[in-house]
Amino acid sequence: MQRIAFVRASIALAVATILGGVSLQATAADPILIGVPAPMTGPNTQYGDELKAGVLTAIEMLNASGGMQGRPYEPVLIDDACEPKQAVQAANRVLNSGARFAIAHVCSGVTVPASRIYEDEGIVTITPGATAPQITDNLKGHYFFRTIGRDDQQGPFAASFITTRLKPKSVVVLHDKQTYGAGVAQQVKTWLEKLGTPIALYDGINAGDSDYSAVITKLKTIKPDVVFFGGYHPEMGLLLRQAREQGLQTRFMAAEGAYNRGLYEIAGAAVEGMMFTYPADFSKRPGNERIVQAFQQANRPADGAYQMPAYAAMQVLHQSMLAVGPNPKKVADYMHSNSFDTVLGPVSFDRKGDLKNFEFVVFELAKDGSRTQVR
Repeated sequence: MQRIAFVRASIALAVATILGGVSLQATAADPILIGVPAPMTGPNTQYGDELKAGVLTAIEMLNASGGMQGRPYEPVLIDDACEPKQAVQAANRVLNSGARFAIAHVCSGVTVPASRIYEDEGIVTITPGATAPQITDNLKGHYFFRTIGRDDQQGPFAASFITTRLKPKSVVVLHDKQTYGAGVAQQVKTWLEKLGTPIALYDGINAGDSDYSAVITKLKTIKPDVVFFGGYHPEMGLLLRQAREQGLQTRFMAAEGAYNRGLYEIAGAAVEGMMFTYPADFSKRPGNERIVQAFQQANRPADGAYQMPAYAAMQVLHQSMLAVGPNPKKVADYMHSNSFDTVLGPVSFDRKGDLKNFEFVVFELAKDGSRTQVR
């Protein structure tokens, strides 16, 4: 009996060991979830497409190389519609998915309320698109970062270009009354004033309107040399088209949010001469050729505003997890104290989670919608 009992016990122990090994192996291969909330419906879906293209391409390449020590990355796609009213819901969906890491949001108006949830819940989050300074200024957090420059970097850059290159006698600054648009417009206005450039009008328009003839009538009366617009491409496209239809030939300029491939669909040939500040085209950076090829093979453009910042965000998370494991607190600590090799070049973060440096350029559009870098 004792012999039989011993054999049975040995078999049971062996089975338990085998099953335990299988269980441990499965746990080791469990995916690491990455929340990806972005506009996937509504008029600003193209910005979400850019963010997704960067994250998905990065995840596919990393998984093909073994993921995070054998554990694959898995994106959790969530629609925030670029709508502030959906921000909390989108952030809670990231939390409820079980993701402890996120590459999140393009629109600043969504990011402001959502960032508080990520911070409170200890979800390491990187935004590759939200540029409003108040996100990180007010959050004063530990878990929130961004891989794009702030409006108080982009605004002075735009104002300097307008003043030194365009040399206008008067400028009108318009915005869409939203967090991003009003923020970047205020930065441009402030720096134009510091540089001594006369501002003839500072005014807001209503995002979502279809008729901007009232403001265009004001512009025709003022006759400014330059109109700077802070906002997104749907309103920018209508302003350009309706201005040209009413015979206004003033040069328009904007920040990165006002340009994507959908702008030409709205404005057509009226885009000619429009200028905009924009992240540098990191798809042309030496060393990124293999990554750009991966974008192309997946039928995803790589040269928009947010693809490469989103790809870089995934690189930062991956390098951090390789160093300290997928522990959010340890990952955030590591991100604050280290530099990372990314498609943007070497990047590092300040105590607020902002990039210490970011490169903006200026593009000008031709009649057919093609763009040329002019600074």
